[in-house]
Amino acid sequence: MISVRRPLLLLALGFIALAAIGDAAAQVRVDISLRRALFIRYEPVIAIVTITNLSGGELELADEGNHKWFSFHIEHPSDDAEGDAIIPPYNPDYSLSPVVIEPGRSIKRGVNITPLYPITEFGIYRVRATVYDSKTGRYYSSAPLNVTITEGTTLWTQTVGTPEAGSSDGKAGTRTITLLSQRLPDTTQLYLRIEDKERGMIYCTAQLGRYVSFSKPDVQIDTSNDIHIVQNIAPKLFLYTHTNLDGKVLESKQFESTQTTRPSLRRDTSGGFQVVGGIFVDPNALAAQQAAKPPASISDRPVPLPKSP
Repeated sequence: MISVRRPLLLLALGFIALAAIGDAAAQVRVDISLRRALFIRYEPVIAIVTITNLSGGELELADEGNHKWFSFHIEHPSDDAEGDAIIPPYNPDYSLSPVVIEPGRSIKRGVNITPLYPITEFGIYRVRATVYDSKTGRYYSSAPLNVTITEGTTLWTQTVGTPEAGSSDGKAGTRTITLLSQRLPDTTQLYLRIEDKERGMIYCTAQLGRYVSFSKPDVQIDTSNDIHIVQNIAPKLFLYTHTNLDGKVLESKQFESTQTTRPSLRRDTSGGFQVVGGIFVDPNALAAQQAAKPPASISDRPVPLPKSP
């Protein structure tokens, strides 16, 4: 859950020791990577940061006064004469536990930038990871990466009430549920966003999976205000997702269509929904079937095309 007004700073993520590879001329090397460059608003932007100790001795990283040993430097390029806008963190007074890196070793961490910095405006952001070494008094930064924030295409939206008993914070209110599609470089993905617009709270912006754009998803809300979605993810293959209003996935299953029907949602006697018109795909049976499949023989290889004389 993300509060647009005052999100919690969640930097308590574990480090993993790795072998170091890199330029020995620098005492500390910082690298950053992203799984992709295009994200929709409020979607988790996970940056993988690797810090390598090339100093030749033990490296201890710790906060020193106003100098935070780990941070991001984020700029929002602007056409204005004042230049690019610097994006400050939501909470500039955060603190991190010190960490020690042995000579020639690296540590890696995955950090979700979305709840830490206000990167919800549309456009391009330039992101660097920065490390401060209190022993030398120097900052070390990664090469910049561009992150583009956009908004998907709204496919469906509905606002529902939330009674006190069903709310995560014990207060009655409303939740707006939105399904969006977003074209990524390799595929189109379906997203679920749940938000309380009155309080400025984003409970989730979750990627549900591949979306076949010519087949509209089937969306239903049951008597408990749980959300049920059936989406077409491949020819004859459908994904069923059941979540609550906090965005927690309660159930996820795959179904195949038959020759005459495709999976859809039908209300049951308890006020919930069940998938009908499809054949359940058992993931364990599918994995076992693929593992038992023998390797292709020579006769299974394609016949080469004849060469011209």
